[in-house]
Amino acid sequence: MPTSDSLVDLRSDTVTQPTPAMREAMMAAPLGDDVFATDPSVNALQEKIAAMLGFEAALFVPTGTQSNLCAILSHCGRGDEYIVGQQAHCYRWEGGGAAVFGSVQPQPLDHAGDGTLPLAQIEAAIKPDDAHFARTRLLALENTLGGKLLPFEYVQAATDLAKGKGLQRHLDGARLFNAATAQAALNRHSDIRAEARRIAQCFDSVSVCFSKGLGAPVGSALVGSREFIARAHRIRKMAGGGMRQAGLLAAAASHALDHHVDRLADDHALAQRLAQGLEGIEGLKVEAPQTNIVFVDLVGAAQSRSAELLASLNAQGILATGLYRLRFVTHLDVDAAGVDRAVAAIRAFFKS
Repeated sequence: MPTSDSLVDLRSDTVTQPTPAMREAMMAAPLGDDVFATDPSVNALQEKIAAMLGFEAALFVPTGTQSNLCAILSHCGRGDEYIVGQQAHCYRWEGGGAAVFGSVQPQPLDHAGDGTLPLAQIEAAIKPDDAHFARTRLLALENTLGGKLLPFEYVQAATDLAKGKGLQRHLDGARLFNAATAQAALNRHSDIRAEARRIAQCFDSVSVCFSKGLGAPVGSALVGSREFIARAHRIRKMAGGGMRQAGLLAAAASHALDHHVDRLADDHALAQRLAQGLEGIEGLKVEAPQTNIVFVDLVGAAQSRSAELLASLNAQGILATGLYRLRFVTHLDVDAAGVDRAVAAIRAFFKS
């Protein structure tokens, strides 16, 4: 089996290791006790991400799953519901937490091909004020969704619709800065932070992961109004997310915000390189990436060879996932040589 140094790990952007500079920042972080709200590094991070995205307050939490849970349970009460996409992480991949822990009912809708939820379907899903129905309280969107950028005009229209109907609006922005990178490229400028803020300002709350493309080892933040974050803080405590000397982790996240945002375009370029390298292979259908995630479908006679392909790649030190589609994710621990190794290995597999 190849050593960790020779691995090309394309399973997720969550697999990144802290850079030497990030480790130094962690070791130098002043610490306190975040349960008492006296960890200076946590407080500084919360102030930084709230200001960056244009909100009053923020809450540092261990995971994106907990961040979304705190958001939904802070917006909704028992017997309420939230409108969400069938493929949204907070509905499909987070263990049904809002329903299990908060008795909040999801109302999932089918996505259009571009990842959006059709506006007419959102409006039709809002329940009337009647005792027969759960109370519709919240619209939850995700950007990026499966690596796709939600068009900004759509985000504005969907959140304006929700606001007009009296709903709160939450964004699962686990990869918000990837979305902002793609949006900045579309708008032909390089101010990723401004684009992230523009997206975030369409919502009442936003969850952001530091442990994906930004490369921190652990952590997410939830941003919103001071009143909202106070409610979320109570939920975080109940969910076991109150950490003590969490400044070690917060310092890594703060370093990532300072040093790893602008380099996300490199990950997007590598995803394009990977997709282009796989074009033309018989038996593969490659979805053109918009950000750092490349989805590949096996078609025709190759359709049943997914597990065989993954095993072959694994034996060569190239890791990917195939939970429902083949997925390759680029990140700061993957370079052009690693992408080219993956392309060569996949081409050799299909030639054999």
